[in-house]
Amino acid sequence: MGYQDTKLFINGRWQEATGGKTIAVVNPATGKEIGRVAHAAQADLQAAVAAGRKGFETWRDMTPAERSGIMRKAADLLRERVDSTATLMTLEQGKPLAEAKGEVRAAADIIDWFADEGFRVYGRIVPSRTNLAIRQMVLKDPVGQVAAFTPWNFPINQVVRKVGAALATGCSMLVKGPEETPASPAALIQAFADAGLPPGVLGLVYGDPAEISGFLIPHPEIRKITFTGSTAVGKQLAALAGQHMKRVTMELGGHAPVIVAEDADIELAVKAAGAAKFRNAGQVCISPTRFLVHRSVCEEFTKAFAKHAQGLKVGDGLAAETQMGPLANPRRVTAMEGLIQEAVARGATLVTGGQRISNAGNFWQPTVLSDVPATAKIFNEEPFGPVAAIRSFERIEEAIAEANRLSYGLAGYGFTQSLKSADLLARKVEVGMMWINMPAVTSAEMPFGGIKESGYGSEGGPEALEAYLNVRSVAVMNG
Repeated sequence: MGYQDTKLFINGRWQEATGGKTIAVVNPATGKEIGRVAHAAQADLQAAVAAGRKGFETWRDMTPAERSGIMRKAADLLRERVDSTATLMTLEQGKPLAEAKGEVRAAADIIDWFADEGFRVYGRIVPSRTNLAIRQMVLKDPVGQVAAFTPWNFPINQVVRKVGAALATGCSMLVKGPEETPASPAALIQAFADAGLPPGVLGLVYGDPAEISGFLIPHPEIRKITFTGSTAVGKQLAALAGQHMKRVTMELGGHAPVIVAEDADIELAVKAAGAAKFRNAGQVCISPTRFLVHRSVCEEFTKAFAKHAQGLKVGDGLAAETQMGPLANPRRVTAMEGLIQEAVARGATLVTGGQRISNAGNFWQPTVLSDVPATAKIFNEEPFGPVAAIRSFERIEEAIAEANRLSYGLAGYGFTQSLKSADLLARKVEVGMMWINMPAVTSAEMPFGGIKESGYGSEGGPEALEAYLNVRSVAVMNG
């Protein structure tokens, strides 16, 4: 299918930006422009917020059953359109088509789950201490219109987690989508529109991120901010939101430790961590990055992991045999070059990879570094690419200390056949999500979020809905 230009979605219809300004969209596999996306002017943002206010008033007053019906229909439409939507995603983002299809199908499941969870937004009755004639009630109401800011690495998943929770609770939402990957989130919004979502309940804009956040976050009609992206930008947006007492959910950067104990099943560790490491070319906030391997098994693990990396087929995501696509943009290629060169200069060993593949597109070899010093940048800065950095340890407590050394606290992994060690990892590694003896498996019903400087709030589980609700106390004297 062909790639089409992406417009703004305001008040239930697609429209060009005021003034007609657009931004180029580039296929990362070829480096060539494949389309344009509308660049919102301030007038467009004003119109989108005004529409969102009216949309909220309509959506808030619908029953959970009515809202659920529309959401479920949108999920069904997304499933029907999985092939076309996934193709758009691969063209603009680069990930293998199979991964893109998986993301679209998972998004439909997320919508279904939130559609059901909306039925369980309960208040409660609290008996009075002093007079039984007093009826004390705890009410939960939707917070209002929400501004969402989403990244390019999972163009649909990162939008749908926000949209699902917002719609389930009765909120309206204006999404600032990723300019580099605009068409796939637009396809998600189209599914909701075709399902009968009232005008204004969902909006979608693109443009200059700083201008849009600077307009939306202080706007009195916007009552909550949700952001997925880097810790540095998240801090800036959270600070701006704090100036206006806006509620915030932040899903920020990570630098996930992988602890491979001396009794680990090495084959399992390589298979599970390898699948997680090179998924989406390592451009995943929960991607394994710092590999801490017990000295007694470090050589065995490193050789096996390098062999896994060497066996991956890198290419255009639309090719059936491709297992890893290109990096999303040239900035990531430059970042890989710098991180790897700096690590080697500090004493790390380049086991495999470490080079750009061809001059066309943003392809990078799956890379493994060993003997990486803790002072190397790649052990301190989120690499966001297909590079595994390995260093050894003697005692598991030493590995846990290294895992907790950084300010990141998003995800972590552990491999051990000892229940004692597994329990120690579960209790002591300071992350919001921990997977032991398995790759990262996320689901709508489980919390998704970090601690420390990796953010706060959840984008999964019942906890995700709480951030979109105002809790109010009401007492009534009867008689």
